[in-house]
Parts: sequence; C-alpha cells; structure tokens
Amino acid sequence: MEAHLQLATHSFPVLSFGTGSLVRLPGPSVEKPNIYSFNTTSYNAMYEDLMTKDPRLYKANGLLPMLDRNRNVKWGPERWQDWKVGVPRLDVRDTQNRGAVGTEAGVVDVVVTCEERCWDSVVDDLLSRGGKLNRAVHVFNVDIKDNHEEALVGGRGILELAGMLNQAAKEEREKHGTGGWDSGTGAARSGFDERVPAVLAEWQERHPNLPALWTLAWF
Repeated sequence: MEAHLQLATHSFPVLSFGTGSLVRLPGPSVEKPNIYSFNTTSYNAMYEDLMTKDPRLYKANGLLPMLDRNRNVKWGPERWQDWKVGVPRLDVRDTQNRGAVGTEAGVVDVVVTCEERCWDSVVDDLLSRGGKLNRAVHVFNVDIKDNHEEALVGGRGILELAGMLNQAAKEEREKHGTGGWDSGTGAARSGFDERVPAVLAEWQERHPNLPALWTLAWF
C-alpha cells in the first residue's frame, strides 16, 4: 500500500490488489492470525476489530498505524484473481465511502508486484485468462522487504520507475500520435513496448538494492 500511496499522491491512476485467498494479519501468536476476506472487508473494519481485541499489541507491532494509513488510501483490500479485466469498474470508492468517484476501463499497461511469489501468481493468472483482449501488459516485480523502512524506499523506487515508463510513453505518443494506444495497438504503443526493457535496465542501475523481474504478458 505504500507504493499505492506514493503513486496516487503523484497523480498516477493506480489500483492495488492482493493475490492470496484471504487477508492474513499477525495475531497474538503465529497459530492465531487475524483473517479477513478480500473485497468485502474494509480497512476501517479491520482497524476497529483490532482496536477491540488488543490495541496495545497492535499499536506496538505496527498493524494499527498501517491500517490507519491504508483506510485513508482506499476502502479495502481487493483480490487480483477476482478483478474482471476489461470490465469498467463502477465501484471505486473514496476514503469516506461516499460512493463512486470514477470509472476505469478495466485494463492497465503496467503491473508491479512487491514479492516474487505475487509476481508468479499474477503471471500465472494472466496466462490462465488466455489473453482474450490481445493487449500487452508489462508485469514487474520489485522485491521489497515487509517493513516500514523498506516499504518507503521501495515505494519511492516504484514511483521513479513509473515516472520513467510514463516519460517513455509520452515520447512515443509525441512521435507517433495517440492512435491505437487505448486498444493496445498502434506505432506509439509498439514503440513503448519495445523501450520497456531498456527503461528497466536504466532504473535497475540506479537501484541495485531493489532486485527486479519483468515479463510481457497479455490481457
């Protein structure tokens, strides 16, 4: 969510997802995690639930501050595998849950994960969907350790990568025009797709401590 926050703060259109079957947060012991459902449980509900259980514990281990941040970023956690690609989203809610605040076309040009197992899940899921839209999507993994300090560093790195990719896309549009971009075709989109490996290589030189993976997949 730190990367989501930094991207949104800099006006990038961004969605965020988990890839597991359930949301699992640390509990009083390893054997007793706090478990919540994707798509139907808000971050605010999680926050209030932990406040009733053991606020001292969950403040000390950072869960309550994390959930407080998350509930000011989006309504609740969504699951990647449940995302209906190509279907406009009409249920995107603001942080006060006042209703729809926009629609999205249901496709993206870039996906970034923060853990290799999540990258594997996303790539496997895209393969299983069969690429019915025949639209390319660049799937990156930027490996980030699961703590506040590393999340800040990783979030800034992902923000910089997004900016570099955005600049490459802008240059290709200026060179070739915007025709065919939204459908994933056209000279500008092809030029952008071809430049992505070089952009990633340049970014990786700047961030050698953020191991990255990349593949081209299809919606």
